[in-house]
Amino acid sequence: MNNSRRNALPPSLVANLQQVLTSRKHVDEEVEQQQQQQQQQPSESGNELTQSTEQNQRESEQEEVPCSSTFPVGGDDEVEFDSEEMSSKPVILVTNGDGIESPGLVSLVDAFVRDGRFDVHVCAPQFDKSASGHSLTVRESVEVTSAEMSGATAFEVSGTPADCVSLALSQALFSWSKPLMVLSGINRGSSCGQNMLYSGAIAGSREALIHGVPSICISLDWKKDVSSDNDFKDAVEICLPLLNATIRDIENGSFPKGCFLNVEVPVSPSSNKGFRLTRQSLWRSSLSWRAISSYKHPSAMNIMASQQSLGIQLAQLGRDASAAGAARRLNTNRKTVEVESVGVAGKPKTNQTIRKHYRLEFLDEEKEDADDELDFKALQNGFVSVTPLALSSDLHTEIHLSVSNWLSSVLAEER
Repeated sequence: MNNSRRNALPPSLVANLQQVLTSRKHVDEEVEQQQQQQQQQPSESGNELTQSTEQNQRESEQEEVPCSSTFPVGGDDEVEFDSEEMSSKPVILVTNGDGIESPGLVSLVDAFVRDGRFDVHVCAPQFDKSASGHSLTVRESVEVTSAEMSGATAFEVSGTPADCVSLALSQALFSWSKPLMVLSGINRGSSCGQNMLYSGAIAGSREALIHGVPSICISLDWKKDVSSDNDFKDAVEICLPLLNATIRDIENGSFPKGCFLNVEVPVSPSSNKGFRLTRQSLWRSSLSWRAISSYKHPSAMNIMASQQSLGIQLAQLGRDASAAGAARRLNTNRKTVEVESVGVAGKPKTNQTIRKHYRLEFLDEEKEDADDELDFKALQNGFVSVTPLALSSDLHTEIHLSVSNWLSSVLAEER
């Protein structure tokens, strides 16, 4: 293929440029002629010539290419440039682990959109990615689709929370180089103690810290049959003073460096006892594996939930089907037996494969008495727990002291 052909500008753009250049050339020639006439004419005609020249220059400026949000790129395709992308407002990036439609994320975004001081961008998982940890999608592509979210620029991603933040900060998706802050949440359920290792929401904030961006993860200690979606709105209102102080101090350079904050809101947000600086505990939820009679992956229920993601899901089903076909060819003489009992399967007979299905559940354990400065203990006692987290354990003592001084000054201002 000819290089000049491959690098050619769109015909519509070439026509526009040619028109502008022709117009400017015509005006320049007129100005030059008038200047020559000025040198030959008496001085009393100078004022008229000056006025004529200024008028021609104004006409030339009016004929320049106007700024437009729609730019032709060839054929019928157009690229639209939203004026909001050039906004001078600070950018707040919001993500989570529960999925882009979760009430916790929606409540958080609505609060910052109503504030009006920030350009709010959302990059969140398309579906629930809780307990995905800090996993990244490799050797496969992720699908990104624009999403409707009033007052914000939003995209849903087929990957994990860590994928979302990494992609958003890569400049491949958004035009800005770095947001003012990353908010992850509000997560449905506590991320205290060792649950932080499983939490996708925590991973979103940690990924922001890896990129050098200040971040806060917020979780609500959700309890079944007790909590409601309105609790997320209450949680936002409770956290706003802390979030506003964080934004202010990020802008003036006094926010603690080298860490992100994990904020845990108690089960009854409106009756909380205030903020308390805490340390990460060793507590974790009990993991319970339950045998089930047939395999039903949760995402299978969402196979038709979004037509935009149908292609990638069908592609995944195709890969699974191919793998299953290969397995069948390798095990032509083996008979598969579905086992529904919860007992340990005995030794399989010759040419027989035992297949069982299990599902993992997180169960709350009774929390033992512990130091009031531990995250789960403060949460249990009705406080909003604020735990600073770093990328290196060597920095925990130093960072804890730094955040302690900062949080004390913030709370003193609130009083």
